[in-house]
Amino acid sequence: MALRLDGKQLAAELEQRLQAEIAAGLVQAGRPPGLAVLRIGDDPASGVYVAHKQKACGRIGVASHLTHLPETVSAAKVLATIQALNIDERVDGILLQLPLPKGLDEGPLLAAIDPEKDADGLHTLNLGRLLKGEPGPRSCTPAGVMALLARHQISLERKRAVVIGRSILVGQPMALMLQAANATVSVAHSHTDDLASLTQQADVLVVAAGRPQMIGSDHVKPGAVVVDVGIHRLPADPELGPQVKARLCGDVRAQEVEPLASALTPVPGGVGPMTVTMLLVNTVARWQQHCGLPFGLRDLLL
Repeated sequence: MALRLDGKQLAAELEQRLQAEIAAGLVQAGRPPGLAVLRIGDDPASGVYVAHKQKACGRIGVASHLTHLPETVSAAKVLATIQALNIDERVDGILLQLPLPKGLDEGPLLAAIDPEKDADGLHTLNLGRLLKGEPGPRSCTPAGVMALLARHQISLERKRAVVIGRSILVGQPMALMLQAANATVSVAHSHTDDLASLTQQADVLVVAAGRPQMIGSDHVKPGAVVVDVGIHRLPADPELGPQVKARLCGDVRAQEVEPLASALTPVPGGVGPMTVTMLLVNTVARWQQHCGLPFGLRDLLL
C-alpha cells in the first residue's frame, strides 16, 4: 500500500511552527505579519478560497486585510489599490485572487505587486530568482510539494522526475525546484506524444494537468512517488440515486495507482492544504526580513 503524503497533517505542523515564529518576534516587530487579499467580483469558488486563507491567518496570528472590489471595477482602480498596499507598512504579503472577471488582464496587475510582498511567488522577478537559485518568495503549490517530499524523506538526488503540466502557476516552477534538488526533470504537456512511455520512466511523477482522472496505472512505474496536484468536483451519477452526492477527485485515478505507487498524495488533503500554508510562509518570511528578525524559515524557501 502506498505511503500517504498527508498535506493536511503537515500543514497543521507548519502552522504551529509559524505561530511560534510570530510569537518569538512580535515584541521586537511591534506588529503581527499582515497579508492583504484583493478579491474582485463574486466568483463563488474565489469566495471559498479567500475564506480558507483568512481562517488560516487567524489560526497563526497573521493580520488579514481583505479588499473586495466589484466585478465592474476599472483596471486603474485595481492598480491604485495594489500601489496603496505596496506602501502600507502593515502589509507584508499581497495576494491577487485569481481568476479575475472578464475585462481585467491579470498580467499588468500581478506585475504591479511589490516583488518583496509577492505572497504567491508569481512575480516575474521572483520566478527569475527561482531560476537563478536566489532567495525570494516561492510559488506556493510547488513549494508545498517540495515540503511534502522533504517531510517524508523522499530523496530527489539522481531521480528521474516527470512533471505533467507547464503552467507558470505550477508546472514550470515545479520543474525548476525538482531540478534544483538534483533530479533529472522532464516536462510533459498537451502536445507530448506517447505520454505513458515518458511517465513510466519517472521515479517521481507530479501531475498538474488540470484534467480529472487523466493518469492511471498504465502511466505509472511500479514504486514511483506520485503527486496529484489536481482537484475537481465530479457531478453525482443520477442513476445511482438522489442520496449519492458529487465527489472530489484529482488528475490521477487513485484507486488504480495506489497499489503501484510507493507514495501518493490524497485528494483532497494532499497538495491543497500545503498551498495555503506556503502562502503564509511567504508572508511570515517577508515580515521577519522587513522587521529585522531572525530568518527561521529558510529551509522552506529553497
